[in-house]
Amino acid sequence: MGTCTDWSASVTAAIREQCINTSLTLPDVQLDEDLRRFASAWRAGFFREIHQRFSNGEPQEDIDITHRRVLDQLLSEKGALVNMSDVWGNDIRAKLVQSWHHQEAWPDAISGLERLKKNYFVVVLANGTTRMQLDLVHSSQLTFHALFSSQLLGLTKPDPRIYQKVLELLNCEPRDCIMVAAHAYDLRVAAKIGMKTAYIHRTTEDPDEDMERVRSECDIFVSGTDGKTFCGLYELADILCSTSIE
Repeated sequence: MGTCTDWSASVTAAIREQCINTSLTLPDVQLDEDLRRFASAWRAGFFREIHQRFSNGEPQEDIDITHRRVLDQLLSEKGALVNMSDVWGNDIRAKLVQSWHHQEAWPDAISGLERLKKNYFVVVLANGTTRMQLDLVHSSQLTFHALFSSQLLGLTKPDPRIYQKVLELLNCEPRDCIMVAAHAYDLRVAAKIGMKTAYIHRTTEDPDEDMERVRSECDIFVSGTDGKTFCGLYELADILCSTSIE
């Protein structure tokens, strides 16, 4: 999510739909900028939650539960998109949580992954549930050789053990693998256990990261911000399918 799919467009569309359905009650929240800002705050809150749980040594949690709790928190804040609990009740909030399960691929992702799969095993390692992964690959039309969820492995990124577990299951050495992500925290852990790293810069991800620092830390840095077919994962395929990363 974020590296291969554009969560912001999908979640913002779901929020917009509910705003339209309640337009008489919410006359001042129709601007796309407001909706995108709300979706971004929801995403940021999710990351804070999972990283806090990891730091506290708490067990992982179903991603839908986390998304719902963060949504409830945002809607209860003063000046929130919806400030009346009876406007967006349980049914609407449940629909909004489910919008995270249905996302479109970035324009470069499908063709880029297809090219990469001709030369490499391409697998997903992501925080979340296996059901969410299945929903995402179905809605986005993306295909992978395997899907590894934090639910399936019983661990949560950025725990180094989850990366090591996948390498063990694939019978691969870290030096023979490359971690591809749009999240710098993800790549920093992968690098520490000996994996190569490739950063895909997306407009929706890592808003607080210093991109010059990220560029200096990674083996490969690719821009995926122009919304065109030949950037991002497609450009990564150009690099990896024509050269070896030493």
